[in-house]
Amino acid sequence: MGFRIIKTAVATMLAILVTDALNIPGATSAGLLAILGVDVTRKRSLRSVSARFFASILGLILASVLFYFFGFHYWVLALYILLGFPLIAKANFKEGIVTSSVVVFRVFGSEELSVDIFLTQVELLLIGLGSAMLVNMAYMPKSEGRLMEIRREVDGLFSVIFNHISQTLRDPNHIWDGKELIEANQAVERGLQESNRLLENQMLQPDVAWNVYFYMRKEQLENIQAMMHLISQVYERLTHGELTAKLFDQMSKDVVTEQYTGKTEKLLNELEVIFKDMDLPHTREEFELRSAILQLCRELEYFLKISKKNKAPTSKTNPNRLKDKG
Repeated sequence: MGFRIIKTAVATMLAILVTDALNIPGATSAGLLAILGVDVTRKRSLRSVSARFFASILGLILASVLFYFFGFHYWVLALYILLGFPLIAKANFKEGIVTSSVVVFRVFGSEELSVDIFLTQVELLLIGLGSAMLVNMAYMPKSEGRLMEIRREVDGLFSVIFNHISQTLRDPNHIWDGKELIEANQAVERGLQESNRLLENQMLQPDVAWNVYFYMRKEQLENIQAMMHLISQVYERLTHGELTAKLFDQMSKDVVTEQYTGKTEKLLNELEVIFKDMDLPHTREEFELRSAILQLCRELEYFLKISKKNKAPTSKTNPNRLKDKG
């Protein structure tokens, strides 16, 4: 937000100075148009400036017709709003309604219709919005560092979650409030917002690697929620639970490494063989417990499959070459 204020100040001063240097009346209006044109990303700025420019031209034409036939009266401004705003919105230039109003009100204030006045307003639009576009295109704050911080936060929270699952399998009386799950979800949403902002700033060759990573984590969070439901059904300590706990011990380590290690997957395959060689459950309660643990392993298997099929950035220098961690 602070950087956007700086950009707005630069764009405003640039618009005013250029307008004054060209001896065009209304330098402050050009500055106001520059303020309206500054946006948070390059692509959004391009869309916004285009919409504001064409909305203003459309508004100027409509207002000129109204002023020509009905004169410069306050009720004509109300008529312009009633007719112009829906027309601009229907033309998909809704973002430019305020900008067009600034231009139309300037014409109304002059109480005169002429080609020179029309051209002056177009010049102010080009200088004001052009200054905003120039500043927006010149520089946007880098997002990679912030994205890497969020990624480390997400991975760390995943590790804590897997540790708690492991402890619960060893001791069903283990108490955990699950706050890390909520925090991880919030961090993933922040990551998605930041990665979308990064995409909006990449004009020629957009890199979707960060989006892929955070959408993957969002999908895996749903997977973890299913694990949480299953772990709540494990109310007694079993050998199967202790063996499965080792999987999540390893998973808590794999999830914070830079590459997919395959260690948890190997342990999971070995555990499936062990489970098949074990005796069948003797009671209904044991059957239900072992069934929940088996389903938990299936969910973990799905979690690993999601990781293997996606790639995500692990460093600023080479963001999309290494396979994602577990």
